[in-house]
Amino acid sequence: MNGMHGHGLAEDLPLIEKQLLARRHALRLMALSSAAVLLPACGGGDASAGTDTTTSGTTGTTGTTVSNAACIVNSTETNGPYPADGTNTASGSTSNVLTLASAVRSDIRASFLGTSTVAAGTRVDLTIRLVNAQGSCAGLAGRAIYLWHCDALGRYSLYDLPNESYLRGIQVTDANGYVTFTTIFPGAYAGRYPHIHFEVFSSLAAATTGRSSLLVSQFAMPASQATAVYADTTLYGSSATRFPQTPLASDNVFGDNTAAQNTQQTIAMTGSNSAGYTGTVLVGINA
Repeated sequence: MNGMHGHGLAEDLPLIEKQLLARRHALRLMALSSAAVLLPACGGGDASAGTDTTTSGTTGTTGTTVSNAACIVNSTETNGPYPADGTNTASGSTSNVLTLASAVRSDIRASFLGTSTVAAGTRVDLTIRLVNAQGSCAGLAGRAIYLWHCDALGRYSLYDLPNESYLRGIQVTDANGYVTFTTIFPGAYAGRYPHIHFEVFSSLAAATTGRSSLLVSQFAMPASQATAVYADTTLYGSSATRFPQTPLASDNVFGDNTAAQNTQQTIAMTGSNSAGYTGTVLVGINA
């Protein structure tokens, strides 16, 4: 696993990014936290499993509906060593993409700093609905969700691949609590069940340091689709071999969750390798 805004400096952001791009090793984002650019504000997960029930979820801006017939608080999970959210260092430098306006995006398949490399892999359009587990599972608007994960070969941008910044992005939930990311199915690497990392913040502005999150957690990939995707060894290398080595129940992150938490945190998915997959998942917090 791996690893994260006021207005007076907003005009400086294009110049900062231009200079970083010119050097082409801005991908390490050295010391950006000391010159954080405040993005416009829009507007504590724990491992408890209190339930709340309501009717099916409202349709999001993409037309996709995520059911919230029964929502619980998602379990808190580690953000791992590669979050690039300002909370850790890589090669002695702090990486923080959350200070950059270019990180606010729905399609996270391409690198957005230094290169324009597009991560190879099977397409996934993932719709997330953020709800209040204490308030009849109502959708939560104006919160920021940061998403990141490894590529098809199990590598993380900005860390394993310091010249790439793909498979990372942050968005703000719409009026019904929805965001949709276009990404790829992540690969399986040794010691972990395949997963996607995410953090929830009260706003984009609150996300700049990565230290004021409402929830840090992970999504589990659905097993049947993982088996189908990993059969493509040209794209996914040894994922097919690694996948069965760490089942969800024995994973060092998901293994101590309740069954209900793992059910909610496992992405529901339809589609095919050739056409791509559509995924939906619910996130519950106490708000």
